[in-house]
Amino acid sequence: MTIDLGFSPLLLALIGLLLGAIIGSFLNVVAIRLPLIMEAQWTRDSREVLGLDPVAHPTFNLSKPDSHCPHCQNPIKSIHNIPILSYLFLRGRCHHCGASISIQYPMVELLSALVTAFYVMQFGISTLALASMLFTYALIVLTLIDYREQLLPDQITLPLLWLGLLVNLSGLFTSPEDGIIGAALGYLSLWSVFWLFKLVTGKEGMGYGDFKLNAALGAWLGWQMVPVVILLASLLGTVIGCLGIIFAGRDRNAPLAFGPYLCIAGWIAMLWGDSISLYLF
Repeated sequence: MTIDLGFSPLLLALIGLLLGAIIGSFLNVVAIRLPLIMEAQWTRDSREVLGLDPVAHPTFNLSKPDSHCPHCQNPIKSIHNIPILSYLFLRGRCHHCGASISIQYPMVELLSALVTAFYVMQFGISTLALASMLFTYALIVLTLIDYREQLLPDQITLPLLWLGLLVNLSGLFTSPEDGIIGAALGYLSLWSVFWLFKLVTGKEGMGYGDFKLNAALGAWLGWQMVPVVILLASLLGTVIGCLGIIFAGRDRNAPLAFGPYLCIAGWIAMLWGDSISLYLF
């Protein structure tokens, strides 16, 4: 379904940029706070199982406490919390203590702004544009979390899987049948690789979060895209991993998060998967 509001392409792009930058700010919050929320929950659950007294924690969720500097703990004023612009105005430093602010914040806001503008201009104000945005936002958050924490939270991967199946009831990206088969194939393909690798080496080569993420990608894109996603992700992981070892001195024995490469490959497959599939297969 597409809604025609009579906006010019330039106005649509501007709306997409503004909206995307605001959403990007929220994506940063989710990526930073969700692992901390999960860790606090694990601590509470562990103490309960062990019969230990619960430890009082201050309220901490996606909305509380308000945004603050992680170094000096001072609250960030609204004027200093404008996506992208505030970072440039403050020259990447806290207004109170002068500590450096991570480049992640403006980069995620800019990326979110650009992809939102792209979808709005490409698909207009439509169900396809909205679904594509939600898919991409989830992949951005998962990439950030897995890169930082080597964790792919069920709180994101599982809803993403079910949402993929739901949006494809109407064949938005693929047929319902292909989405269901894609979810199963996505999970079982990496699950099989995991157990084969473990039987041969005695080590675990990836986490279960990778299986669930790949299942979600299959649910959104169909079983035909699962080989494309795995091939692209493996290629990206190999190339970037080798570059890190050669130029950044990365320890070749250090674990490498596979989730970010699955996310990038899934996004590429959503946009250009059919062309890539014809070229490869």
